[in-house]
Amino acid sequence: MNVLVYNEEKKKKKNMSKKIILFSIALAVTFGVATQVEAKKRLKMTNYVFAYFIGNAPQEEQIHFAVSNDGFNYTPLNGGNPVIGSDSIALTKAVRDPHILRGEDGSYFMVVTDMRSSLGWSSNRGIVLLHSKDLVHWTHRTVHFPEKYKGTHFAHVTRVWAPQTIYDKSVGKYMVYSSLLTDAGSIPSDRVYYCYANADFTDLEGEPQVLFDYKQPAIDTDIVQDEQGLFHLFFKTEGGSHKGIRQYTFTNLHKPDTWTLHPGYCEVTKNAVEGAGVFPLIQGGWCLMYDCYMNGHYQFAKSTDNLKTFTFVQDTQTKGKFTPRHGTTIQITGKEYKRLLKAFPIGK
Repeated sequence: MNVLVYNEEKKKKKNMSKKIILFSIALAVTFGVATQVEAKKRLKMTNYVFAYFIGNAPQEEQIHFAVSNDGFNYTPLNGGNPVIGSDSIALTKAVRDPHILRGEDGSYFMVVTDMRSSLGWSSNRGIVLLHSKDLVHWTHRTVHFPEKYKGTHFAHVTRVWAPQTIYDKSVGKYMVYSSLLTDAGSIPSDRVYYCYANADFTDLEGEPQVLFDYKQPAIDTDIVQDEQGLFHLFFKTEGGSHKGIRQYTFTNLHKPDTWTLHPGYCEVTKNAVEGAGVFPLIQGGWCLMYDCYMNGHYQFAKSTDNLKTFTFVQDTQTKGKFTPRHGTTIQITGKEYKRLLKAFPIGK
């Protein structure tokens, strides 16, 4: 074999080896992602954990957990005391409206309003991002809008209310959304915006973008996706003759002109409500819960027709160790349930 032919054969073998390696890496990555998704689907859920705060005093604006077997009846953990102290995570030393999410990789995310309500309802300048691998130990970072968005109108926010997170499969990132209001008039009424979190969930990427514009004040947004891939967005209207919970449905997070606004309101009470939280029930159906903030209790409703209609289930008590304010719930496994009980005993 002459040298030229030999070298050509050597190049072909080398290129083939590279292709095999690249294909193997791609297959491993794809298989790894698929395995994570399938593993998430295979988790056997047995219980629920509810993240919430309990009142408007600074010592009540802390993160609490409660657990449940059925999604409606809850027992507070840690003897009814906070599981995360706000003075250790927030610039204002107080937080509200915790939203908890199980991540695509099996870890957990929380976002909370960094706000001390005793300073006024327009004293909120940012949020806190939290991440955990076990529901017990949490890392955190604050996002202070006047500092992060200095030189833009977002530096003048007076409200960054009730942040929540959803995984946006279309871009492979976690989307953090909340209602914003500024004192400069650039956002004259509460409007819902979003940003994507960075890869390690320690900051937001870019400037906030409008998620949707209801044309009237809108707050307390919660987005869930059903098994058919349809998104359900619940929010509270703050303008008009009736202030209550309404619902959009859609298939694309970023095309609000294609969204369907459902007629009427979702709450099953005449009481003033806020802080809608929606989650699937282990036994089937969905729970819609919300804060009857003027009456001192939470209310739970159930849907058995994929979030089209809701029926009353029960109210929480107005006094006692479990008096939740705006929060959210996720399903957990038996192992996670036992881990929480060990870390934050019920009778402590």
